[in-house]
Amino acid sequence: MTNDPAPGRGSIPGSVPAHWGLEMDMPARGAGSSVHWSVMSHDSQGSGASSRPGPQWTRTGGPSRAQSRRLDAAFPVSGAWRDGDPVGGRRFADIGALELEAGGHIPAVRMAYETWGTLNEAGDNAVLVLHALTGDSHVVGDAGNGHATAGWWSQMVGPGAPIDTDRYFVVAPNVVGGCQGSTGPSSLAPDGQPWGSHFPIITVRDQVAAEIELTRALGVRSWQFIVGASMGGLRVLEWALLGPEAGVGVESVGVIASAAQTPGDQIAWAHPQLTAIHADPKFRGGDYYDAAPGDGPHVGLGIARSIAHTTYRSAHEFDERFGRISQGGEDPMRGGRFAVQSYLDHHASKLAKRFDANSYVVLTESMLTHDLGRDRGGVNTALASITARTLVVAVDTDRLFLPAESERIARYVPGAQARLLHSDFGHDGFLIEFDQLGPIVASFLAEANRSA
Repeated sequence: MTNDPAPGRGSIPGSVPAHWGLEMDMPARGAGSSVHWSVMSHDSQGSGASSRPGPQWTRTGGPSRAQSRRLDAAFPVSGAWRDGDPVGGRRFADIGALELEAGGHIPAVRMAYETWGTLNEAGDNAVLVLHALTGDSHVVGDAGNGHATAGWWSQMVGPGAPIDTDRYFVVAPNVVGGCQGSTGPSSLAPDGQPWGSHFPIITVRDQVAAEIELTRALGVRSWQFIVGASMGGLRVLEWALLGPEAGVGVESVGVIASAAQTPGDQIAWAHPQLTAIHADPKFRGGDYYDAAPGDGPHVGLGIARSIAHTTYRSAHEFDERFGRISQGGEDPMRGGRFAVQSYLDHHASKLAKRFDANSYVVLTESMLTHDLGRDRGGVNTALASITARTLVVAVDTDRLFLPAESERIARYVPGAQARLLHSDFGHDGFLIEFDQLGPIVASFLAEANRSA
């Protein structure tokens, strides 16, 4: 879910948890083909895993817990990209009005996106990369010049990379409702003021409908591969059904650390995050864009991020990497923090500087309403109707999108290939375990090219 994971220790060999209810060498029952999880062992990961730097606890004289939660006045009221800011690698397409699943419409939608590679004359060598909750279109590239962070999947996309831009035309849009150039709560509404609290409820299907219109604007007739993780994976599944319905070909899809239907456990985790933002008095009901720097809803957004980031990583990592170590010279017995608290504070601060609280709420709520089976006869029926070649990847320590959710997708999508990443890093494994994920995606695409 995050796009700025901190490095940690290398992966440790381990067995598959028995509580999955999934036997590694036995086919799963249900519609579609048998499911076999192929696990890449520690020994096959190469040298990258063992070379990750560990934490260094050398800072002394750190702030007290109370001081660490006081945000300075340099914080922008919102980390959203706004008109007039440096464009960076962004491009823009105006796709017109967007009718919404819950009713109503957005009268004029702009899509921000980035591209790499060249679209061929047939318009069929295109790959669509869909970002997670706090990600954006900046998949590849350095930070700066309009981009607060470096590319979040730079090891997966590029010349000679698993998604090879010498071969494919790669497109990454910023999702509608986001805050990095596409129409969202921080964008100007028809009255010339930021949408703020008036931004409508949107669903994953609405977001995909906008991406379909972007596809047409780009002249792409068929996507050879659509891939996304976490929130991006939700859109991938909707694309597998909505794309063909709209006349856009979808040859293959990759669903990574995601689900076909948001479970109650995830709704429960999201509830205190949304409550934290709404309870921040500086949220002002969502209308805070004219506030002074430092007077935005950074505390609420930071708390939401701390809760979320706990679900993005694993208990094993927190115990092995931090344990009960205190932060620098701070003493938890005297109001100081444990190192893991400092780590969460750090990620809270980073997000508050580069993201928008309204977008966090809008996108989280869109995830909560995600249900591939809505008006399609149920989830299993919807999955069984997917015709694209499908790759499903889970992370064994994921406690946000549990591996069982991925197993359900792979069980019911006909012919789906299932793969499992071993990782100490939980859900964020899809942003870290490139030595495992890269070969999986490259092999899947190579098979597609051979069968074409």
